[in-house]
Amino acid sequence: MTMHLTIDSPVGPLRLRSDGDHLTGVFFAEHRHAPDDLGDPVPAEQAPEVLRAAAQQLGEYFEGSRTGFDLPLAAAGTDFQQRVWAQLRTIPYGETWSYGELARALGQPGASRAVGLANGRNPLSIVVPCHRVVGSDGSIIGYGGGVERKQTLLELERSAATPALFA
Repeated sequence: MTMHLTIDSPVGPLRLRSDGDHLTGVFFAEHRHAPDDLGDPVPAEQAPEVLRAAAQQLGEYFEGSRTGFDLPLAAAGTDFQQRVWAQLRTIPYGETWSYGELARALGQPGASRAVGLANGRNPLSIVVPCHRVVGSDGSIIGYGGGVERKQTLLELERSAATPALFA
Protein backbone atom coordinates (compact mmCIF):
# COMPACT_ATOMS: atom_id res chain seq x y z
CA MET A 1 0.00 0.00 0.00
CA THR A 2 1.42 3.36 -1.02
CA MET A 3 1.18 6.12 1.57
CA HIS A 4 2.70 9.47 2.38
CA LEU A 5 3.50 11.61 5.39
CA THR A 6 3.80 15.39 5.10
CA ILE A 7 6.39 17.10 7.29
CA ASP A 8 7.43 20.72 7.71
CA SER A 9 10.94 21.79 6.72
CA PRO A 10 12.90 25.00 6.18
CA VAL A 11 12.26 24.61 2.42
CA GLY A 12 8.52 24.12 2.83
CA PRO A 13 6.36 21.05 3.31
CA LEU A 14 7.92 17.75 2.24
CA ARG A 15 5.78 14.79 1.25
CA LEU A 16 7.50 11.52 2.14
CA ARG A 17 6.18 8.57 0.14
CA SER A 18 6.51 4.91 1.07
CA ASP A 19 5.43 1.44 0.06
CA GLY A 20 5.42 0.54 3.77
CA ASP A 21 8.95 -0.90 3.78
CA HIS A 22 10.95 1.59 1.70
CA LEU A 23 11.11 5.31 1.16
CA THR A 24 9.98 5.77 -2.45
CA GLY A 25 9.78 9.54 -2.70
CA VAL A 26 10.55 12.90 -1.13
CA PHE A 27 8.61 15.65 -2.88
CA PHE A 28 8.18 19.38 -2.41
CA ALA A 29 4.70 20.90 -2.50
CA GLU A 30 5.38 22.25 -6.01
CA HIS A 31 7.56 19.46 -7.34
CA ARG A 32 8.00 19.38 -11.11
CA HIS A 33 7.91 15.57 -11.54
CA ALA A 34 5.91 14.41 -8.53
CA PRO A 35 3.52 11.54 -9.20
CA ASP A 36 -0.18 12.37 -9.40
CA ASP A 37 -0.93 9.87 -6.65
CA LEU A 38 1.22 9.92 -3.53
CA GLY A 39 -0.94 7.29 -1.87
CA ASP A 40 -2.99 7.61 1.27
CA PRO A 41 -1.97 10.31 3.75
CA VAL A 42 -1.01 8.95 7.16
CA PRO A 43 -0.57 10.79 10.45
CA ALA A 44 2.92 10.59 11.97
CA GLU A 45 1.78 8.38 14.85
CA GLN A 46 0.39 5.81 12.39
CA ALA A 47 3.19 6.05 9.81
CA PRO A 48 5.39 3.00 9.19
CA GLU A 49 8.87 3.02 10.68
CA VAL A 50 10.51 3.98 7.39
CA LEU A 51 8.50 7.23 7.20
CA ARG A 52 9.17 8.07 10.85
CA ALA A 53 12.90 7.41 10.33
CA ALA A 54 12.93 9.54 7.17
CA ALA A 55 11.21 12.40 9.01
CA GLN A 56 13.73 12.17 11.86
CA GLN A 57 16.76 12.00 9.57
CA LEU A 58 15.54 14.91 7.44
CA GLY A 59 15.06 16.92 10.65
CA GLU A 60 18.66 16.14 11.63
CA TYR A 61 19.84 17.10 8.14
CA PHE A 62 18.14 20.49 8.39
CA GLU A 63 19.62 21.01 11.88
CA GLY A 64 23.07 20.42 10.37
CA SER A 65 23.81 17.30 12.42
CA ARG A 66 23.31 14.74 9.60
CA THR A 67 25.37 14.59 6.40
CA GLY A 68 23.99 11.36 4.93
CA PHE A 69 20.92 9.17 5.12
CA ASP A 70 20.52 5.57 6.25
CA LEU A 71 17.13 4.55 4.92
CA PRO A 72 15.80 1.67 2.81
CA LEU A 73 15.15 3.24 -0.59
CA ALA A 74 13.18 2.02 -3.60
CA ALA A 75 12.93 4.53 -6.42
CA ALA A 76 11.24 3.51 -9.64
CA GLY A 77 13.28 4.38 -12.71
CA THR A 78 15.15 3.10 -15.75
CA ASP A 79 18.51 1.36 -15.43
CA PHE A 80 20.26 4.57 -16.52
CA GLN A 81 18.32 6.66 -14.00
CA GLN A 82 19.21 4.16 -11.26
CA ARG A 83 22.89 4.48 -12.15
CA VAL A 84 22.70 8.28 -12.07
CA TRP A 85 20.87 8.27 -8.74
CA ALA A 86 23.40 5.85 -7.24
CA GLN A 87 26.24 8.11 -8.40
CA LEU A 88 24.53 11.15 -6.85
CA ARG A 89 24.87 9.48 -3.45
CA THR A 90 28.66 9.57 -3.85
CA ILE A 91 28.83 13.38 -4.07
CA PRO A 92 30.19 14.47 -0.69
CA TYR A 93 28.07 16.59 1.61
CA GLY A 94 28.74 20.29 1.11
CA GLU A 95 30.27 19.80 -2.36
CA THR A 96 28.93 20.17 -5.87
CA TRP A 97 29.63 18.45 -9.18
CA SER A 98 28.72 19.63 -12.64
CA TYR A 99 26.49 17.55 -14.90
CA GLY A 100 29.62 16.83 -16.96
CA GLU A 101 31.51 15.56 -13.90
CA LEU A 102 28.59 13.31 -13.06
CA ALA A 103 28.52 11.98 -16.64
CA ARG A 104 32.29 11.30 -16.53
CA ALA A 105 31.93 9.51 -13.18
CA LEU A 106 29.39 7.24 -14.86
CA GLY A 107 31.88 6.50 -17.64
CA GLN A 108 29.75 8.36 -20.20
CA PRO A 109 31.43 11.75 -20.69
CA GLY A 110 29.15 12.73 -23.57
CA ALA A 111 25.96 12.09 -21.63
CA SER A 112 25.65 15.37 -19.69
CA ARG A 113 22.21 16.10 -21.10
CA ALA A 114 20.91 12.58 -20.33
CA VAL A 115 22.41 12.83 -16.85
CA GLY A 116 20.58 16.13 -16.37
CA LEU A 117 17.28 14.58 -17.42
CA ALA A 118 17.77 11.61 -15.06
CA ASN A 119 18.83 13.97 -12.28
CA GLY A 120 15.62 15.95 -12.76
CA ARG A 121 13.53 12.78 -12.41
CA ASN A 122 15.07 11.81 -9.05
CA PRO A 123 12.08 11.00 -6.81
CA LEU A 124 14.11 11.10 -3.59
CA SER A 125 14.99 14.78 -3.29
CA ILE A 126 17.50 15.69 -0.59
CA VAL A 127 18.01 12.03 0.43
CA VAL A 128 19.52 11.34 -2.99
CA PRO A 129 21.28 14.70 -3.33
CA CYS A 130 20.45 15.86 -6.84
CA HIS A 131 20.68 19.42 -5.50
CA ARG A 132 24.49 19.01 -5.45
CA VAL A 133 24.65 19.05 -9.25
CA VAL A 134 25.26 22.46 -10.83
CA GLY A 135 26.07 23.94 -14.22
CA SER A 136 29.59 23.66 -15.65
CA ASP A 137 30.27 27.25 -14.57
CA GLY A 138 29.00 26.58 -11.03
CA SER A 139 25.62 28.21 -11.67
CA ILE A 140 22.56 26.99 -9.82
CA ILE A 141 20.35 25.56 -12.56
CA GLY A 142 17.56 23.02 -12.81
CA TYR A 143 15.86 21.59 -9.76
CA GLY A 144 12.50 19.82 -9.48
CA GLY A 145 11.67 21.85 -6.38
CA GLY A 146 12.86 25.16 -7.84
CA VAL A 147 16.29 26.78 -7.94
CA GLU A 148 15.56 28.82 -4.78
CA ARG A 149 15.25 25.59 -2.78
CA LYS A 150 18.38 24.22 -4.42
CA GLN A 151 20.30 27.33 -3.38
CA THR A 152 18.96 27.05 0.18
CA LEU A 153 20.02 23.38 0.44
CA LEU A 154 23.51 24.13 -0.89
CA GLU A 155 23.93 27.05 1.52
CA LEU A 156 22.75 24.90 4.43
CA GLU A 157 25.32 22.22 3.58
CA ARG A 158 28.16 24.70 3.04
CA SER A 159 27.51 26.44 6.35
CA ALA A 160 27.25 23.14 8.25
CA ALA A 161 30.33 21.69 6.52
CA THR A 162 32.49 24.77 7.18
CA PRO A 163 33.90 24.65 10.72
CA ALA A 164 33.82 27.85 12.74
CA LEU A 165 37.22 29.53 13.05
CA PHE A 166 36.82 30.14 16.73
CA ALA A 167 34.61 27.47 18.23
